[in-house]
Amino acid sequence: MTSFSDLGLNAALLKAVTSEGYDTPTPVQEQAIPPALAGRDVQGIAQTGTGKTAAFALPILQRLSASRTRPAPKTVRALVIAPTRELASQIAESFRTYGRHTGLSVALVFGGVPKPRQNRQLAGGVDILVATPGRLIDHLGDRNVRLDAVEVLVLDEADHMLDMGFIVPIRRIAALLPAQRQTLLFTATMPAEMAALAKGLLRDPVLVAVVSGATTVEQVTQHVMFVDSAAKRAALRGLLGSAGQGRTLVFTRTKHGADRVVKYLDEYGVHCAAIHGNKSQGQRERALADFRSGSTRVLVATDIAARGIDVDDVTHVINFDLPNIPESYVHRIGRTARAGHSGVAISLCGPEERPFLRDIEKLLHAKVPVLRAA
Repeated sequence: MTSFSDLGLNAALLKAVTSEGYDTPTPVQEQAIPPALAGRDVQGIAQTGTGKTAAFALPILQRLSASRTRPAPKTVRALVIAPTRELASQIAESFRTYGRHTGLSVALVFGGVPKPRQNRQLAGGVDILVATPGRLIDHLGDRNVRLDAVEVLVLDEADHMLDMGFIVPIRRIAALLPAQRQTLLFTATMPAEMAALAKGLLRDPVLVAVVSGATTVEQVTQHVMFVDSAAKRAALRGLLGSAGQGRTLVFTRTKHGADRVVKYLDEYGVHCAAIHGNKSQGQRERALADFRSGSTRVLVATDIAARGIDVDDVTHVINFDLPNIPESYVHRIGRTARAGHSGVAISLCGPEERPFLRDIEKLLHAKVPVLRAA
């Protein structure tokens, strides 16, 4: 069995990894870290929860700490781009955790918060910058940061950035980077547009494919309930009242739908919160912190906001609305059954959503078992 010490990591990183309680790398870490340490470009196909953050963070920390070059003012040595504020925050925290013994600086910039503090972080130059595309473009326009000294570029959840319309900003950002750089790209799916972007950014990459788009977490018990759309909220309330229901993530297709579900559940005494793009950064962070601590048992989220939710002990995922993109179903149910635990995923399917269910079952190559309403 491979251990982190077998991967060629330095003592400072091994000390940090060990103190976090990790001894055995996940498959994506085992496959991606050695070529990344060797300076190769990496194209990783891996879903959330596979340990991909450490797969790119550890090699970057090792590379930057090996040459203790101080970044010049407003410059960046490694740039990590993520689609959402929550995911960017978690990535930055991972860099700080793994790099605590390296002395490397980490800055985080995203929208929804004032710029002055971010400007101050960027002014002196930083080793590692984690950013969302829109706010990075803003800082570039204000000349708060330069990208001509970037040694390593990471695009995380690149397919989702395409879904959110970030392909033009990503190409604008990439055009400002040195041609001689290392690029690490991670995506859960590889549609044609994603493949074209990867081809333009990567040079002779090592392909690391841990799971296919049709693979679901084996420990997830999946069910579908056929209910009329008007009866969905009552069905959800019944499911949340079931014995053994633990920390639960509920997915809706729209932001307004998430708010309506929260309002309904609140009226029946179910303590819950919503997390989506219309919420302020403070509201999103509080909702996520309460969900992590267990003071809020139910979190209602849209697909985009949920990309930043990394909580190991979610016992149930409930799809209040079925996603119209089948790969999103795989992402959603992968939020449970993390870290070796089992989990349950239940989908409420209205009559108009039957085509979505058929597409999901085609992707899974399996029928989702039907759960009869009590």
